[in-house]
Amino acid sequence: MRGSTPYWRSGPWAKTRFTGIPFMDESYTGPFTLHQDVNGSGYLTYFQRDYKLSRITLTSEGSIKMFRDNGMGWELYYEAPKKLCDFYGACGPFGLCVMSPSPMCKCFRGFVPKSVEEWKRGNWTGGCVRHTELDCLGNSTGEDADDFHQIANIKPPDFYEFASSVNGEECHQRCVHNCSCLAFAYIKGIGCLVWNQDLMDAVQFSATGELLSIRLARSELDGNKRKKTIVASIVSLTLFMILGFTAFGVWRCRVEHIAHISKDAWKNDLKPQDVPGLDFFDMHTIQNATNNFSLSNKLGQGGFGSVYKGKLQDGKEIAVKRLSSSSGQGKEEFMNEIVLISKLQHRNLVRVLGCCIEEEEKLLIYEFMVNKSLDTFLFDSRKRLEIDWPKRFDIIQGIARGLLYLHHDSRLRVIHRDLKVSNILLDEKMNPKISDFGLARMYQGTEYQDNTRRVVGTLGYMSPEYAWTGMFSEKSDIYSFGVLMLEIISGEKISRFSYGVEGKTLIAYAWESWSEYRGIDLLDQDLADSCHPLEVGRCIQIGLLCVQHQPADRPNTLELLAMLTTTSDLPSPKQPTFVVHSRDDESSLSKDLFTVNEMTQSMILGR
Repeated sequence: MRGSTPYWRSGPWAKTRFTGIPFMDESYTGPFTLHQDVNGSGYLTYFQRDYKLSRITLTSEGSIKMFRDNGMGWELYYEAPKKLCDFYGACGPFGLCVMSPSPMCKCFRGFVPKSVEEWKRGNWTGGCVRHTELDCLGNSTGEDADDFHQIANIKPPDFYEFASSVNGEECHQRCVHNCSCLAFAYIKGIGCLVWNQDLMDAVQFSATGELLSIRLARSELDGNKRKKTIVASIVSLTLFMILGFTAFGVWRCRVEHIAHISKDAWKNDLKPQDVPGLDFFDMHTIQNATNNFSLSNKLGQGGFGSVYKGKLQDGKEIAVKRLSSSSGQGKEEFMNEIVLISKLQHRNLVRVLGCCIEEEEKLLIYEFMVNKSLDTFLFDSRKRLEIDWPKRFDIIQGIARGLLYLHHDSRLRVIHRDLKVSNILLDEKMNPKISDFGLARMYQGTEYQDNTRRVVGTLGYMSPEYAWTGMFSEKSDIYSFGVLMLEIISGEKISRFSYGVEGKTLIAYAWESWSEYRGIDLLDQDLADSCHPLEVGRCIQIGLLCVQHQPADRPNTLELLAMLTTTSDLPSPKQPTFVVHSRDDESSLSKDLFTVNEMTQSMILGR
């Protein structure tokens, strides 16, 4: 027997091993009885409780098997040891045998297998060795000195020695100050046990057992703290990421929900009584109609997006205005155009058939104009011959009638704010139709003037008061109409026209031409054979009346149409403000929105 007798006479190990037979806890009952004398010697006795013939066998593996005669042969009714932890030193030095339904060996904390390969094969008898060597005294301050790690539910290892102590703290201090002490355990009723040799035959139970303190290098314990810190940090970071992704998911769902509500709200804002005859198309239908917005179907590019030709399944041809996501036209302008055009019914206004609102896509579906827009004829060297002077004069009158309807005859007073040749569409009979009401404003009653800090429109067509102060009224549209008239008469583009070394603008040249020759030389020379000089001169004079600097000097729409349809005397126009432009009129201010106070574009005003 190893160890001192008093320890093995109490606690869960009151029955100990002789001849290699271990008795692990108090639950064990077997046929052997332990006898010990005062000298520490001991022996086992076996008492046959029945009178059946029996025999005991000691195998070469070191186990005892007991058999008895049951009348039919020898019956095995006892065998020890049976489990891994029953074998002495099964896990080797500094190995810990863990009692469980499937017993296994592991190394004490701070130890690693002596032979990893042997452990992988299930041979644990080689035991474990320290991962980090001990430093009993540490540095001068003792900060790196060894410390003790506690393990619960342990059957204390073999090779212990007794050390006198009165309590657990004193037992701890005795081991701390003894550099050869590798472990200690204080057991009530027994005392202080210390180990100065390899820990052999240690077993850990799921319950019961003693508290063993084993000496380890400080770095092993600090490593545990670092590991805990790392684990805590990882857990915290993981939780933070989970919370972050959760918050992002909630935010994303909320944004999508709001967008969905907003999209539905756009549709809900359009009441049936507000938009009679307006249809809502789905994106799939429009994609099929336009061959998925192919380039071959593209009719043109405007300040707010592209226009495509399409054909519905019933064969009806349509024009689809696809608003660009980078355009300045947002919900307000889009809703404006839908509501306005659906309410405005006139032969000189383009008719909207419906719209499509799907996610970021905003589409307007118009009646298809076979001859596209006026600028495709007016500024093309060959097509301009197709519109002689009578046709151009009809177009001017048609635009004026459409403008009269917007300003006076419709139930809503509408100011277009972006009247220009590219926004005048032509049907199969070359009848003009005003389009693109994205920037239009509606008014009730006698209200006729407003101010905006958001100046939008096309350079060259904007009236001076609108461009410089943000003030607009129906007289702003009259100014644009005057520019439009001069372009139709001359066949020249306001933004590209430059005459003489002084680079005179179209308006400046028209004023000079009318003042000297009554404007006859302003006329497109290709129209000379089809025009009436007096009629042309009268139209030039009307155009100059429309582009006068002061809004009060310009005619209103009623007066304008009367001037065009009668031969009454016309007032003499005042010299207009001449503005030099260097930008193409396709560069719309809607692409570069700015407030009046922040305007930095320079313009030279002539007198």
